Amino acid sequence: MEGPDEMDDDGLVLDDDIEVIEDEDIEIEDDEDSVDDGVGEGGAGASQPMKDDSVHVFKKHIGSVFCCDVDQSGTYVVSGGEDDKAYVWRISDGEVLLSCLGHKDSVVNVGFNHDSTLAVTGDMSGIIKVWKLNTKENIWSFETSDLRWLEWHHRTNVLLAGTVDGDSWLWKIPSGECKTFQSFGVPNCCGKVLPDGKRAVTGFEDGTIRIWDLKSASVLHGITDKSAHEEAVTVIDCCKDKSLLLTGSTDCTAKLINSNSGKVLATFQCNDKPGDEKSSNSVESVGFSYSFPLVAIGTLSGTLFIWDIPSQTQRSAIQLQSGIVKLLWHHQLPFIYTSTLDGVVSLWDGRSGHSVTTWAGHCAEILDMILSKDGQMLITASEDKTCRVYRTDKQ
Repeated sequence: MEGPDEMDDDGLVLDDDIEVIEDEDIEIEDDEDSVDDGVGEGGAGASQPMKDDSVHVFKKHIGSVFCCDVDQSGTYVVSGGEDDKAYVWRISDGEVLLSCLGHKDSVVNVGFNHDSTLAVTGDMSGIIKVWKLNTKENIWSFETSDLRWLEWHHRTNVLLAGTVDGDSWLWKIPSGECKTFQSFGVPNCCGKVLPDGKRAVTGFEDGTIRIWDLKSASVLHGITDKSAHEEAVTVIDCCKDKSLLLTGSTDCTAKLINSNSGKVLATFQCNDKPGDEKSSNSVESVGFSYSFPLVAIGTLSGTLFIWDIPSQTQRSAIQLQSGIVKLLWHHQLPFIYTSTLDGVVSLWDGRSGHSVTTWAGHCAEILDMILSKDGQMLITASEDKTCRVYRTDKQ
């Protein structure tokens, strides 16, 4: 089945003509710094889980692991943690390719660029570093105010970031050529490059959302009136084949937005206790299905909502045993992976809402999760000081 073809003309995507900067092909060399393989306890003082479905445990970090990413080939992972360090390591055996040092605070953002020749690491204090993987060099550094989000452009070596003082930044790497975007005096909580490569969207602590033109660094659309969120925007996702955005907030709603017009098309209520105004519940993760006209929304209270886009109706509300940290749709199939505060990864059928399988192993909260491009590997980062690798075909 195709994506949400029935949406109106507002859902058209602009042609993609951004110039792509090509880097020379490289062969990644191995490093002698390696870690022990095998399934074991999740760090100093952590208890041994009764069951571990992972195929590898990375135990180099000595504090909570906050973030992870996997390269395009599914060969290497970059992870960052509370120990003020990031590592690039081989997914098959945990051998460390690169130790990313020089940070002054917890590393909370990491990522590979579009062709996996570069990796970026960013810490809470605002120090950002870019590493060239074939030479294992730090080729670019910058320091902002406290960092809230950091993302590579998906087609070229351009970085975007948002900070606690409300600034948005864009840099060309490695030249460092920079653009700054207007601050509105409130923290810039999250951001995303749109699929057309020409625009980006940012969400702010006051619930407002802005869509930017990357070339001119100007606001194309601002959702700042009563249609905006009532509280901080926590997460943003973009539909890959339509100009649709989905935002989540601490006000426990998600909003479906047309990026071409800036119009809010629907507001999805996601509070399982709508009468409780003091609820600490919030939307933590959102995502568009790649194969069906569906969106998934995960909340801190542990409810996984599945909504139909054309009819804007709720299909499922699944109550998990613990709060949802992150959800990911399978790249080809209508299945949803969730990671939760009880350390469990689960797989759900997005059409029926039925449980498919679960993977255990972590003995503390999962804080991040990423799916390899081929869909065969899930990598998780946890408060138990480990990253774990799960094979999705092992059920």
